[in-house]
Amino acid sequence: MHRIAMRGLPAVNASAARSPAWQLFVPKLVTVLRHGYGAADLRQDLLAGLTVAIVALPLSMALAIASGASPATGLHTAIVAGFLISALGGSRVQIGGPTAAFIPVVFNVIDKFGMDGLIIATLMAGAMLVLAGLLRLGTLMKFMPQPVITGFTAGIAVSIFTSQIKDLLGLDIDKLPAEFVARWEAYFGHISSFSLAATGLALATLTLLVLIRRFRPRWPVFLIGVSVASLATLLLQLPVETIGTRFGGVPTSLPIPHLPSFELARLHELLPAAFTIAFLGGVESLLSAVVADGMIGGRHRSNGELVAQGVANTASALIGGLPATGAIVRTATNVRAGGRTPIAGMAHALFILLFVLVAAPLANYVPLPAMAALLVLVAWNMSEIERIRQLMRAPHGDRAVLVVTFLLTVMFDLTVAVEVGVVLAAFLFMHRMSEVVALESHVDLVEEDREESASDLDANQRASLPEGVEAYRVSGPLFFAVANRIEDVLRAFGRPPRVFILRMRLVPLVDASGVTAIENLIARCRRDGTRLILSGLQSQPREILSQMGIVSDSQHVQFAADFSEAVRLAGAPAAAEGG
Repeated sequence: MHRIAMRGLPAVNASAARSPAWQLFVPKLVTVLRHGYGAADLRQDLLAGLTVAIVALPLSMALAIASGASPATGLHTAIVAGFLISALGGSRVQIGGPTAAFIPVVFNVIDKFGMDGLIIATLMAGAMLVLAGLLRLGTLMKFMPQPVITGFTAGIAVSIFTSQIKDLLGLDIDKLPAEFVARWEAYFGHISSFSLAATGLALATLTLLVLIRRFRPRWPVFLIGVSVASLATLLLQLPVETIGTRFGGVPTSLPIPHLPSFELARLHELLPAAFTIAFLGGVESLLSAVVADGMIGGRHRSNGELVAQGVANTASALIGGLPATGAIVRTATNVRAGGRTPIAGMAHALFILLFVLVAAPLANYVPLPAMAALLVLVAWNMSEIERIRQLMRAPHGDRAVLVVTFLLTVMFDLTVAVEVGVVLAAFLFMHRMSEVVALESHVDLVEEDREESASDLDANQRASLPEGVEAYRVSGPLFFAVANRIEDVLRAFGRPPRVFILRMRLVPLVDASGVTAIENLIARCRRDGTRLILSGLQSQPREILSQMGIVSDSQHVQFAADFSEAVRLAGAPAAAEGG
């Protein structure tokens, strides 16, 4: 059995600590208001909401266009789903709306089944998400292996880039194929329709976006880039397509909710697409919530978040909108802008609504090559090049899972990619465990008796720890299904310890997800001013940590051969920076 044993903490009765089930679904908005909310909080949230709305405004339109829908659809999704995700969700700072991850999925559904098909699939996905939350499946989504997540995220990034070649080059293609290879065949077949004006505008916009991101990262990069490109198109009379020429503009009102007609056979036909939307929405929303937790030091309610995502997707579908989920970039923008409660996310949706009601005609002048440049930058940010480089130094099995998931996402389908990736990761884990069992089977009884005797000394060892030092012991393999628990160990203390010893002598192996969990623990220790000591590392964990860039720096992270050495290091001051 895998366990993380706590040392030096009072025992807590499990039944006494267990909260009522209904508390899992209480929106964070209710929690915030209970604790008090004043005028100063409102001013800060409104400012953060306005900042996020400036980012979300052009991005929502660009995401909708890339998905094969109208720009107004993206705005309506950001308004309705964005408001409900913040109002009902389990995260204090989550910002919801259309995201880049949905582009290839939504494009394929619209291409095969039309907009009505997408609405039905999104309604079904909303019901699945609500059901998943009520069944408390949110915790299970944390068990997704890191190579699978990185593989399908990078695959989606490549699909997004591929979908933008038409507008980047101004190619004259009536209907763009959904399949990866067919798209590139269409591009090469129509390369003669290449537009110098469209390509030049796209490259100029992309250059401007990169320069602003590099030298003025706090500026609203997307809005500035799109505004400058629109002004240049208008003043220079550039012969490029705009939102107005292709879509006829953006309406200045919200659509009336309606249900499309459907039959049982159609529901069955759309079931795989609905499952993909639900899965992707659930995983991305919880990943975004975890990122937000790390930025604000909070803790989201995963099952409540899934219920909110389900309600928001249902409402979005009823007004003809796109699937929605938590958006990591917009959530991070919200936190950096000072947003600390769900009211900031609700305000961001209301600011976008204000734009639709008052200034929607301005969107008619936005050139599509500029929107394509915006999405190219989004795709690059999604690609996680540094994470891929790190994972390619992981064991061969983790690399294979990453590559297979990536290729299947690009060439076939996200659902197939995730299914195959998770199955490969499971078989890889079973193979590793079989090797560990074979090694452990040669341990003799004398060694086992000595280990049992040593465990009886835990209380005395705990008493010998210096002031401000805490220790945990991990027993068993640190792999993807348990790695997330490492991130919670410091939460058990009322205040961060001066030194934290993680005893790993009983950890026979660590995979890529386990390394990621240790990285997150190191980052949290650095934020809290805690020195981390890893003691008793076996050969496989030590080798993998070294390969993936985790080494002793004498200031924040140290390695100890055994627990006694760790205690000695804990009692000594940290080495000076650079020493």
